[in-house]
Amino acid sequence: MTDLPPGPARPRRFARGSGRGPGGLGRRGSRSAPAGLDVPVERRPGLSAPQLDPELFGRWSERFARFMGTATFIAAMTLFVAAWLVWNTWGPQQWQFDPRDLNYTLLTLILSLQASYAAPLILLAQNRQADRDRVSFEQDRQRAERALADTEYLAREIAALRLAVTDLTGLVREAVAELPPVHGPRWVNPDHGDADA
Repeated sequence: MTDLPPGPARPRRFARGSGRGPGGLGRRGSRSAPAGLDVPVERRPGLSAPQLDPELFGRWSERFARFMGTATFIAAMTLFVAAWLVWNTWGPQQWQFDPRDLNYTLLTLILSLQASYAAPLILLAQNRQADRDRVSFEQDRQRAERALADTEYLAREIAALRLAVTDLTGLVREAVAELPPVHGPRWVNPDHGDADA
């Protein structure tokens, strides 16, 4: 074994076909691509997670949140809970499925499950509404800026027109003042032929 002088590390070289380097053959005998971050990983066939359309799910959550805020939902929920409690309190003992002795455990679980799903759906609906409000606010701000720019432009144009009219009035007055006085008839009426002095 030879001793190498100290220095920078030498790059490792692999024998062609060893299966270990970029140009080698892979384990199955096929030429493997260079393993780097720019090479996508192939997906293996198998079960994949279901793909949900976020827009469709968001619209559904908004409808659900809107329905939960209606008197219909509150009345239906009140009737459901009242019927549950009446049946499991005063109904026949052998037909009670959530007896009072167990403190209505099943009803508590159902209401907890409903609340655990309702809260995130309501938050999702509120986030979507906040996004819409933000876009609407931005559009309103842009419209207001355009209206302000148009108003300022029109104000400048009107001021320029007033200055031009004032200058023109002064020029007309100077031109009229320079005209020689007119003696004799100034205007003759062609219908009557008489002259106004």
